Amino acid sequence: MTPLSDDAPLQPSPGEPPAAAAGLVLGRASSEEWLQVEEWAAEEEWNPGFGDTVCFHPTDPAGFFLGRLEGKPATAVSVVNYSDDFAFLGYYLVDPAHRGKGLGMATWNEAVPHADGRTIGLDAVPAQEETYRRSGFVPAYRTGRYSGRPTTSGTPSPDVTAVTDAHFDAVAEYDRRCFPAERRAFLERWLTAEGHSAYVFLRAGEVAGYGVVRKARSGSRIGPLFADDRRTAEALFDALTAHTGQDEEVHVDVPETHEAAVALAVSRGLQPGSHTVRMYAGPPPPVDAERVFGVTSLELG
Repeated sequence: MTPLSDDAPLQPSPGEPPAAAAGLVLGRASSEEWLQVEEWAAEEEWNPGFGDTVCFHPTDPAGFFLGRLEGKPATAVSVVNYSDDFAFLGYYLVDPAHRGKGLGMATWNEAVPHADGRTIGLDAVPAQEETYRRSGFVPAYRTGRYSGRPTTSGTPSPDVTAVTDAHFDAVAEYDRRCFPAERRAFLERWLTAEGHSAYVFLRAGEVAGYGVVRKARSGSRIGPLFADDRRTAEALFDALTAHTGQDEEVHVDVPETHEAAVALAVSRGLQPGSHTVRMYAGPPPPVDAERVFGVTSLELG
């Protein structure tokens, strides 16, 4: 997801100061340094979850790039390599005090080669879609953020149970159908992190879907929500939102091409707000899109 700024990945215009002259020092960011970027994302009203960095950064520690001015973070981009074929770009941010100087572009140019020929995915705000097109990204679909105080069916499903260590292998295998790369190590962190609640739907002992809800700056965010069908996704949604409190808002990012996913969000009292555009540079990775009722995170893929 990218902010509304003039530091998108364009070629520099005549007279634009080079990064070196501007004093920008480019390098990798530690998990602790990335917490500042997470705060920038909160200020942009992306509503990151508490502790997202702790789960996300170990996936590819070399994929988090900072531009520093006088030793202080000024720009950021993450390009996380999930596999030999797929990377995801997020957190493209520039401190508002330093926008309009070409510093974001310099950081982008430093970070993107880290993907090293992999297909790169990203979620862009509509205002930047054309910019990313000029950088070789092609739109695939829109993702809408649905928010509200959820209603439920009122009858918990006996097929839904909290995720335990015994489920990890089967959940990771299921996740691979819905996400472009294997990410078991990430899931072990994501499913068990403080403030996260994870549930799995078991049909005849086999995983038919799973979901995670986590506390965010505003309310709670569901993601991912993967399931065989709408009925299964509804049962998981109801179990997840039972943790959020009656008066707490819930947010879920839904691929708008998936009609059953949109219908589920609306049926539970959520309303559409902002949207982003999923874009890829390189061949779009194959996933079972009909199982994706909510993406993990716009910053993580």
